[in-house]
Amino acid sequence: MAASTDPPRTTGAVLRSAVRSPLVRVLAVLLLVVAGASGWWVSSARTGSGPRGEAAFATGVPRGVYDRYGVLLKDSMRSAMPGVKVRLDNSEGSLDNLKRLVSGQDDFAIATADAVASFLKDQDRPKPDLRAIARLYDDYMQLVVPADSPVKTVSDLRGLRVGVGQDGSGVNLVTKRLLEAAHLNPGTDIQPKKLGVGDAADALQAKQLDAFFWSGGLPTAALTDLSEHTPIRIVPLGELSDPLHKLEGGGMDAYRAATIPADAYPLAGPPHTPVPTVAVPNLLVTRASMDPALVEALTRVVIDSRDRIGGEVHAAQLVDLRTAVYTDPLPLHEGAKRYYQSVKP
Repeated sequence: MAASTDPPRTTGAVLRSAVRSPLVRVLAVLLLVVAGASGWWVSSARTGSGPRGEAAFATGVPRGVYDRYGVLLKDSMRSAMPGVKVRLDNSEGSLDNLKRLVSGQDDFAIATADAVASFLKDQDRPKPDLRAIARLYDDYMQLVVPADSPVKTVSDLRGLRVGVGQDGSGVNLVTKRLLEAAHLNPGTDIQPKKLGVGDAADALQAKQLDAFFWSGGLPTAALTDLSEHTPIRIVPLGELSDPLHKLEGGGMDAYRAATIPADAYPLAGPPHTPVPTVAVPNLLVTRASMDPALVEALTRVVIDSRDRIGGEVHAAQLVDLRTAVYTDPLPLHEGAKRYYQSVKP
């Protein structure tokens, strides 16, 4: 049999022939769709020039600490990761942020550790494949009332108009637990008003609200602004620390006894007095499927930008390389692990 006189097919020719295949064309389109949905064009592993693409970051309610931290972190990312275009999305708070992550609406979010634990235990949804990037700073539970209010403890809120945070917020979650720890039914023993911190502050100033709960870093700008226009007082919550731990069999290890320093809100009462309360850690969270190169770069930005962000968001001064890895109840993302291992002494 005579040998073929056709020239050998080059790799490029084979590839061009394959692309003409209808099946391969369909697969190529699907790959482009998936890449577009994830927001990523190319990663540093292929370009050597750092991550490139788009990322959506769920923050929190306007005028809250999550919101301000997100704005400043975006600025730091712009400098350190110029190939990444970041979109910030306001939300109701921690629980809403986790839902947005799982649905793919956002790629990164901040959430309290207790909200994460509750989200993971929810039997009505599939267990999400979430990962942590860093432990950030602690949120302090703050019960705000007018300075002349008769409210001295949580129990005194019975029958009053109380801001309890929006449904998807970590504020709402811990407020319900604090009320239960004080033997109050969150739905019937108070008049609950589901407001974010900015709206709650405005309502208190307008005398449309008797009190409101807030869980956030110290100080929160909305409370500082409120204290400059309206005499307010922060109600102690420290006596509820132990009852809070006993709820659900003591499984809420995220909570700890804490103290709001006397200088957190200089114009608020009680004057020159630290206020005992409870605190819960905040975690920076993403999905397990996020590009490790991107997550590694973001982790570096979070740690390196601490002092710059902390100059405007004082709570961010507490972001620390030694504590950032303690992200219970979530394991660290592979990209975050790479960063921490790279800077380990």
